Amino acid sequence: MAKITLSNLAHSYKKNPKSIDDYVLRPLNHEWDDGAAYALLGPSGCGKSTLLNIISGILTPSEGSILFDGKDVTFADTASRNIAQVFQFPVVYDTMTVRQNLEFPLRNRGANEQYIQQRVGSIARAIKVEDLLDTKAQGLTADAKQKISLGRGMVREDVNAILFDEPLTVIDPHMKWELRTQLKALHKELKHTMIFVTHDQTEALTFADKVVVMNNGSVLQIGTPEELFKKPAHTFVGYFIGSPGMNVFEAKIEENIADLQGNKIKLNAKYKNLTGKVELGIRPEFIELCEEGEGIKIEINRIEDVAHHKIVRANYNNRKVNIIVPEDIKITSTMNNIRFKEEGINIYVDGWLVEGDLS
Repeated sequence: MAKITLSNLAHSYKKNPKSIDDYVLRPLNHEWDDGAAYALLGPSGCGKSTLLNIISGILTPSEGSILFDGKDVTFADTASRNIAQVFQFPVVYDTMTVRQNLEFPLRNRGANEQYIQQRVGSIARAIKVEDLLDTKAQGLTADAKQKISLGRGMVREDVNAILFDEPLTVIDPHMKWELRTQLKALHKELKHTMIFVTHDQTEALTFADKVVVMNNGSVLQIGTPEELFKKPAHTFVGYFIGSPGMNVFEAKIEENIADLQGNKIKLNAKYKNLTGKVELGIRPEFIELCEEGEGIKIEINRIEDVAHHKIVRANYNNRKVNIIVPEDIKITSTMNNIRFKEEGINIYVDGWLVEGDLS
């Protein structure tokens, strides 16, 4: 296991990058805790896999350095870094049995027979392939093969980190939840540093202790699922996390009052001298539907019942608004206004969260 430090790390696939736009990975300075589970989350092309490949040693960064427990490994190869990696598509030896596939990393490092059998048995039970141990991998489904890949990545106890590059892509949707749960349980048991790349927020939020949200080559926020939900550090984080994501409104702020195109909203903090693009962000869970005359007038377009709650799709001054309403609340024809819960309001300048004065 290792603490991973990214020091002024950046990468461009161009020989002579001339501007920040030439970088697929923009300068990063972060420390990732030893033994924690991280998810790299963001849209396709945001730099997740590039960062993972730099951590693994597949790719050497253009600038900066990467350290494992304080030791510079920037130019060290993958083997020297002592990491295990599980890829998007299953990598198994078809001519070997499941047992032999799981044994391979241990035999390759000269582990004794008793330990190999104990360790393979433990991992096989964790990923639920005990009944397949003596079956050739060749005839197995893609789901089963990816389970073997996951197991082989976790069978060693001495690795500095285990890296997962979208490992559930080929897994049947009905099995994804089960595998995520198993990975979470294995992390608690093994306490390895784990980094999981995904564009799926459900995978990230259910697997990780901390989620690293990326966009356009930059890390926008590293936080717990609760932190990302309550205090998105950037409007993109608020938009990308959540279903639906955070609502964002242009606003003028005078101390503890936000003016949304003529409608005044009371804030629970005071803000002074905000310059730039000022916006108010609030998640659909913190907006309430109310009767006429009690809040801000909206135009409801449709109501979606998703079993455990309703999603109201509406417009306010030509801007889309999403509201989440508990399942037990009946929506009447006169409930066409909204009000905001103060505790759910965040203020942003040029996309970034700003903190107000609570005194």
